[in-house]
Amino acid sequence: MPPMQIPGFVDPKPVPRKPMPARADGKRALLGLSKSQLREALIEAGIPEKQAKMRGQQVWHWIYHRGATEIDAFANISKDTRALLTQHFVVGRPEVVTAQVSTDGTRKWLLRFDDGEEAECVFIPDAYRGTLCVSSQVGCTLNCRFCFTGTMKLVRNLTPAEIVGQVMLARDALGEWPNASAPVAPRPTVADDDDDFDDDDVAWIPGQNQAGSNYTSDGRMLTNIVMMGMGEPLYNFENVRDALQIVMDGDGLGLSKRRITLSTSGVVPMMARAGTEIGVNLAVSLHAVTKEIRDEIVPINKKYGIEELLEACAAYPGANNARRITFEYVMLKDKNDRDEDAHELVRLIRKYRLPAKVNLIPFNPWPGSIYETSTPERVSRFSDIIFQAGISAPVRRPRGRDIMAACGQLKSSSEKITRAELDRRAAEKEDLWVD
Repeated sequence: MPPMQIPGFVDPKPVPRKPMPARADGKRALLGLSKSQLREALIEAGIPEKQAKMRGQQVWHWIYHRGATEIDAFANISKDTRALLTQHFVVGRPEVVTAQVSTDGTRKWLLRFDDGEEAECVFIPDAYRGTLCVSSQVGCTLNCRFCFTGTMKLVRNLTPAEIVGQVMLARDALGEWPNASAPVAPRPTVADDDDDFDDDDVAWIPGQNQAGSNYTSDGRMLTNIVMMGMGEPLYNFENVRDALQIVMDGDGLGLSKRRITLSTSGVVPMMARAGTEIGVNLAVSLHAVTKEIRDEIVPINKKYGIEELLEACAAYPGANNARRITFEYVMLKDKNDRDEDAHELVRLIRKYRLPAKVNLIPFNPWPGSIYETSTPERVSRFSDIIFQAGISAPVRRPRGRDIMAACGQLKSSSEKITRAELDRRAAEKEDLWVD
């Protein structure tokens, strides 16, 4: 397989990618196939063409609506046909290596895929929503200096099956399939019209809910998805797009695009395609308002600068006051947290007439990081300045810090890396995509 080309105005150097090996048993995963791909796969396996559409609909229903993990569970498909399917396919699920639960109810899973590579995903329960942070890569293309995942080498992109598999696994763990047993999620007592990814709601507290079956299509705990786990989604665009189309399909998982947010560090050339071909909410990892500071902490800024990024935000298809662009802003002590930075952020949002909100994120420490968290007083002052300008700027409460599940802390191994090695890896990545 040729090396992956990262999209851009000028073709950068190729990023080597580990190819996906075939399964040892030679079978193909059904998970992650589009409806048309599924139909073609069934025909290739020996299903008569006249039956393939109907069989595909049955298989789709069992996988995405019923949550079946084995072909033998496809009860309305004949035994002989199930035997044929079993010869060629598996449903496909990532292996759970570890499952951790934070004291605040946040859950983190370390998942292993068929080739042995690993990635993490995180579920954050709140009073009126439950958000799953989904990974798009093993490692990351980029090298944001405040992010633990950015210290990892990029191993490879995740496939649509591996991306969708994270959602399936979370629903497995939460018991959110028909006839499953799960904690009863608290329901909102008032309308919740804000579908952006926030952590400013009251937390769901483990142990307060009675166990029992709570399955309805609108009663699940998992209500929102953010492509905000490991990796840069727009450097794995096609796979992320195909996976989210399955997640949004009304015949299966049926999650509204208004409940899905894609987060990017600023891969400008792919943003318009994301808005047109996926159409979900956009979050941008801004984190600084000057070239000097953003070049340091989000080095892709050297390729796609702040002004260019904000122009792309202004042109993002579907952005309006009802579907605001979310700017993620990690608060780093004495780095990007001055009053002047807050005022400049307001100026930039107004200059580009952006329908925007700002999520202020207290920095979540990780081993070897060189930054410190801004004081609560400084974060509060920063937020007040933005709010006074008429722009929403909630402070995201740290969630899952005790299990390294908070924003910027995801990493698929406990590998210990020296500062010199961290700097070398960062420079190596930067050479690949900065002109």
